[in-house]
Amino acid sequence: MSWKVLCNVDDVPINTLKLFPLEGTNILVANYGQGFRAVPPLCPHMEEPLDESGWVMDCALTCMKHLWSWNLETLEKLGETEKPLLTYDVKKEGDSLLVWFEGELVYDFDEDGDDMDDDDFFS
Repeated sequence: MSWKVLCNVDDVPINTLKLFPLEGTNILVANYGQGFRAVPPLCPHMEEPLDESGWVMDCALTCMKHLWSWNLETLEKLGETEKPLLTYDVKKEGDSLLVWFEGELVYDFDEDGDDMDDDDFFS
């Protein structure tokens, strides 16, 4: 429960995402140009790995699997996005990016199966 060095700020170029391990937990870092966000590595919609399907552009993080999107500056849900993006607090100290780490952030994924599957979504 303290600030932990996660990476060097130069490790994550503008408009990119990069995954970093921290104490047995993977944390995804997004550089959106005006700052950084640290988030769990899975999309809160259907557990899609955001390091593979995530896209950062115009201050937004979009999961390209089903087009859920969030404004990385305000954390506002964009478009049809239904769930908020969980975040770890981050700060820059010199060239280092630090994260406030109390443990892994985990989404409450829909266990009822109410979410549309890919066939329903794309039909």
